[in-house]
Amino acid sequence: MKQGILRNGSAYLLVAGLVAIFCSSCSTSESKKTKTLSLPAQSDILAKMTLTNSYFMAKWPDPGIPIITDKKRPSNIWTRAVYYEGLMDLYALDAQKKYYDYAVAWADAHQWSFRSGNKTRNADDQCCGQTYIDLYLIDPQPNRIAPIRECIDNMVNSDINDDWWWIDALQMSMPIFAKLGVVYKDDRYFEKMYQLYMYTKTRHGTHGLYNPEDHLWWRDKDFDPPYKEPNGEDCYWSRGNGWVFAALTRVLDIIPENAPHRQEYLTTFKEMAAAIKAVQRDDGFWNVSLHDPDNFGGKELSGTAFFTYGMAWGINQGILSEKDYLPAVVRAWNGMVSDSVHPNGFLGYVQGTGKQPSDSQPVTYGRVPNFEDYTLGAFLLAGSEVYQLAGRNTN
Repeated sequence: MKQGILRNGSAYLLVAGLVAIFCSSCSTSESKKTKTLSLPAQSDILAKMTLTNSYFMAKWPDPGIPIITDKKRPSNIWTRAVYYEGLMDLYALDAQKKYYDYAVAWADAHQWSFRSGNKTRNADDQCCGQTYIDLYLIDPQPNRIAPIRECIDNMVNSDINDDWWWIDALQMSMPIFAKLGVVYKDDRYFEKMYQLYMYTKTRHGTHGLYNPEDHLWWRDKDFDPPYKEPNGEDCYWSRGNGWVFAALTRVLDIIPENAPHRQEYLTTFKEMAAAIKAVQRDDGFWNVSLHDPDNFGGKELSGTAFFTYGMAWGINQGILSEKDYLPAVVRAWNGMVSDSVHPNGFLGYVQGTGKQPSDSQPVTYGRVPNFEDYTLGAFLLAGSEVYQLAGRNTN
């Protein structure tokens, strides 16, 4: 009997020990899960933004020199202009004079003008005007805003509305119209922006570049159905949709609550947010093809950064549900920081220029893309909103 009790007691202790080990494992697993679903401190977020930006500024000490890849291009093209969008957001968080001076030197080098002149209708060439206006608002010297106003006024006074035939154009140019409408308190800028936007959304291609069923955008008419991905799905390029999501984010952040057509942008922003969140990868990133994860699948930073930017902004503004969207933002930011940011600030997993999943492949941790600037801009934009989100004590 005594031996029996001992045997049963040993069995009990064995079971208890296994349960304890199992529970400890569960606790560790839950701890890791909790950690991955928490935002870093604001100081850590700012540190990553500073690191990546410092890497770039050191690589390009003279902001006015041309960019040479497959050919020579001026440094006020869209790729560099998107970087300065992010730099201005970093400057808003951390007002270091060197950031401001770097942006002003860039604009001065180009005489606050554009690659194709002050009458250009090309959204890519106009993109630098976003930063020109921001710098004007800091120091309102007339020469800082005159060229971009002349450029956009040329479009406002025209009956042509089909300029934005590729969805990237929305991010490049829409915020300029929004900014000028606010600066000059002139709804004509808002109206023209809406006309151009709606032509892209409902008329370019077959029936517009926005699919109201999937709530995502085809990059241009070349990807309208019957074009399909290898798995039979429509082709929704990650960064292309990131451009639109960023455009809507920036426009909504700029225009007043009572601005005409605000509800259109807000509705589409919410529709896109839900569609984007639904296809996020488990590691926090998005694939280059949103509906075909096997078509050049894998981590990709540029689209991921734009999606993070928009979702974090939506939460900060009370537009998107914190309960529904915060986990996606946290996974995305932590994934980018842990998997993409090199110790020296270089960003990995960046798809170079293009318009579809197959372009600029392979996308890897160590491969240097043909242009590093626009993805850094997207990362800084994302960081600026995640920084504010972390300050809300929402972890």
